[in-house]
Amino acid sequence: MGERPDQAFGIDIGGSGIKGAVVHTTTGELATQRVRIVTPQPSTPDSVAAVVAQLIRQAEWHGVIGATFPAVIQHGVARSAANVDRSWIGTDVDDVFTKATGQKVIVLNDADAAGIAEARFGAARDVPGVVILLTFGTGIGSALLVDGKLVPNTELGHLELDGHDAETRAAASVRDRENLPYRRWAKRVSRYMSHVEKLFTPDLFVVGGGVSKDADKWVPYLELHTPIKPAQLLNNAGIVGAAMAAAERDGE
Repeated sequence: MGERPDQAFGIDIGGSGIKGAVVHTTTGELATQRVRIVTPQPSTPDSVAAVVAQLIRQAEWHGVIGATFPAVIQHGVARSAANVDRSWIGTDVDDVFTKATGQKVIVLNDADAAGIAEARFGAARDVPGVVILLTFGTGIGSALLVDGKLVPNTELGHLELDGHDAETRAAASVRDRENLPYRRWAKRVSRYMSHVEKLFTPDLFVVGGGVSKDADKWVPYLELHTPIKPAQLLNNAGIVGAAMAAAERDGE
């Protein structure tokens, strides 16, 4: 294995904003201010790639670049599209961003990036065995790690539970929409997570997404055998995970 670079550029692409910063790969801390640009509408490959190129240009960055993307990413190609234009499906995202920036860009799913960030610097740091990160937001994202190594593209939010796609019952957006008190919503989350627990017998669950900052209002109501920790990197998880994934791949 080669040397892992000590800095890498991380980009986090979401439906409403595209954020980027340089990351210290030894500490997971941001080395520069986080810059956010509103996601262009329509969020087509050309328009999003132009924003990615702008972030790199503004930072005057030359080096390793990683980017998260709200899709299943298989060998650089988007196999789905969540909160971005449908024209991304079947697009080689690595290639589009690499051409736009003139530098190699490594792309991965957004929840997978958060999982890597938490495994390196957050709630799952130095935890051996099976770790599952679940992010509760508009839907439910997931990342599966075994001894710190990512098994990419799990879509555990789409498990069928009681005849429903799980995220349509237990995502954080459902709590908002149905105006559920945390305690009642936690019951649904508990039902969902115990199903995941039966399938994978994880050593640790990490729960992320915006609701993780209110973890004390709902995590105590979850009835599971597996230990549960709130995610620690919050808004920077995508940027840090993308930078780390790219740096680690560069160092191989």
